[in-house]
Amino acid sequence: MKPMFLSGVEGSPSPESPYTPLIEGAQAAGREYPKIWHLFAFKPHATAHLARFTQEIMREEAPLSPGFRELIAARTSGRNDCPF
Repeated sequence: MKPMFLSGVEGSPSPESPYTPLIEGAQAAGREYPKIWHLFAFKPHATAHLARFTQEIMREEAPLSPGFRELIAARTSGRNDCPF
């Protein structure tokens, strides 16, 4: 996966962030991972609400199943030329 546009964000994770070890593990294994994790790791106190919001939207009870919501997100990401 190519580097992010904001290399300062990508290269400066907070050691307190729970996303930092996730990023390091994915990189060590050569796996792709959501690049938004870098933003979550950079400013964990400022992005915690975004992570909670995303989980609620994608996983909590709603008229659409979580699988269907994932499908919508994957299709949208594909149309935006963004890996999901």
